[in-house]
Amino acid sequence: RPAGLGKRLAARLLDTVVLAAVTAVAAVPLGTQALDHVNDKIDAAKLSGETVTVWLLDGTTSAYLGIVLAVLLLFGLVYEVVPTVKWGRTLGKKVLGLEVRDIEAHEPPTFGPALRRWLVYSIPGLLGIGVVGVLWCVFDRPWHQCWHDKAARTFVAG
Repeated sequence: RPAGLGKRLAARLLDTVVLAAVTAVAAVPLGTQALDHVNDKIDAAKLSGETVTVWLLDGTTSAYLGIVLAVLLLFGLVYEVVPTVKWGRTLGKKVLGLEVRDIEAHEPPTFGPALRRWLVYSIPGLLGIGVVGVLWCVFDRPWHQCWHDKAARTFVAG
């Protein structure tokens, strides 16, 4: 049967903390380098004595951003997709006694649906509209599926 929304939220928060911590290991040093790069550009513009446009996103800073996004997505693949396929749960779901199940077979999803589930969760989340997809489960009946569950044809079992 579908898991309670409170437990699902707690599991997602735990998984998000783990994912954010690992991503921060890459983001903090690269963010510091990006900030130094932008400050150097601003200082050079001030010294030139001319009115110039200083772009915050350039080849250097966009490369740093790309690396951080790659770490987020690759670790998400390892942390979310692989355990969901192998055991039907992530660390957060294991701690709270939840499992991701295929809507028809009631088995853990295969790789394709688990990957689709992660991508439909993470990409809208990065774009800022993911909260709508997550809140969808509050109103969905009978399985309380979020958008990522619907895309993967899964549900979270209690």
